Amino acid sequence: MTFSISADFIAEANRKAEAHLAEDYAALGRQLARRGIDIEKMTQRAMDYAVAVPTWGVGTGGTRFARFPGPGEPRNVFDKLDDCGVIHQLTRTTPTVSPHIPWDKVSDYSALRQKAASHDLAFDAVNSNSFQDAAQQKLSYKFGSLTHADAATRAQAVEHNLECIEIGRKLGSTALTVWIADGSNFPGQSNLNAAFDRYMESLRAIYAELPKDWFVFLEHKLYEPAFYSTVISDWGSSFMAASELGPKARCLVDLGHHAPNTNIEQIVARLIRAQKLAGFHFNDSKYGDDDLDSGSVDPFRLFLIFNELVDAELRQAPGFSPAYMIDQSHNVTDPIESLMQSATEILRAYVQASLIDRAALAAAQAESDVLGGHLLVKQAFTTDVSPILAEARRRKGGAIDPIAIYRASSYRRHKAKERPPAAGTSAGIV
Repeated sequence: MTFSISADFIAEANRKAEAHLAEDYAALGRQLARRGIDIEKMTQRAMDYAVAVPTWGVGTGGTRFARFPGPGEPRNVFDKLDDCGVIHQLTRTTPTVSPHIPWDKVSDYSALRQKAASHDLAFDAVNSNSFQDAAQQKLSYKFGSLTHADAATRAQAVEHNLECIEIGRKLGSTALTVWIADGSNFPGQSNLNAAFDRYMESLRAIYAELPKDWFVFLEHKLYEPAFYSTVISDWGSSFMAASELGPKARCLVDLGHHAPNTNIEQIVARLIRAQKLAGFHFNDSKYGDDDLDSGSVDPFRLFLIFNELVDAELRQAPGFSPAYMIDQSHNVTDPIESLMQSATEILRAYVQASLIDRAALAAAQAESDVLGGHLLVKQAFTTDVSPILAEARRRKGGAIDPIAIYRASSYRRHKAKERPPAAGTSAGIV
């Protein structure tokens, strides 16, 4: 018998906090009413928002130097779904899970889908993996996969992505995410244009096999492990590839995959305009692709990205239907706690951006009222919407304080007893 957090346990903990929440919610409601904002509408928006969690995110991550496993790590994808279920049970914001193949391959995908459903979870985009060599793999990806100079290696990588599509169909997914580590570490190692041409040739073969209601999400990455040149290194390369492929190809934005000080929100705005925004891998960074917890370093940047997203949503921008997912590496925290906190911070930014008086902002911009426009944006960012987030969780049966209830349940201690350490676990990323 595996341990789970009961609904009664959550309800009892909520009962002790409801009076204080009601007081804070009423006070915030009065404050927002003075600005012409209905708190109930904002709470409904919070209740309607969702972000996916990755199966690999519930394991301990690491760096290229080391990985330090934590207690009670998931040993397989079924354990991962148990942990993802707890995140959704407490936050009520993460109803979908993004699997990674081959880490999450099983013999019975119907059973996997049933397991997810037992936690009120469904499956989001399926992620392929040709940046590592899998067990019993015939040809190595050491020098590339979809762009490898060897045609047989490229064909193997294409076949892997086609397998991912088939697995995704069995799981009810409608998108394939493709990120490759292909590139070069030395000038002269690779012909830069030829590598891109080979990428397009491989992607066309994958694109041709997409089901009619599917998308392929192309993910770019500035560097790592290819430090001299990366084939799909920026949003321009990604946009070029997606445009050539066709309407079912879109550009995925990972918040860590940019040079320092890059204006990511402007990239988002451009992709929205071009109807090529696939969605997001949410995380945070200080120096580069750090994969830190969302909103932990630069919450204002996360808010500014959501400013563009909410603007597109409210004006019903053509083709706007982004997929949202968290993509982090938890090296020194409990991954479940980090994912719950990140889901909360992502939702916070969404609600804060929803508070902006769009008509007043448009007027300030039209009149070149520089500070007036900035203050309208900053007012929304500095508004503490925590009572809205907590009330939205409570109304959906989640936890008023997810991390406090999680810790009080001793879930991690129970799982440490149930799950003895396993060598070679696919939990976490390095």
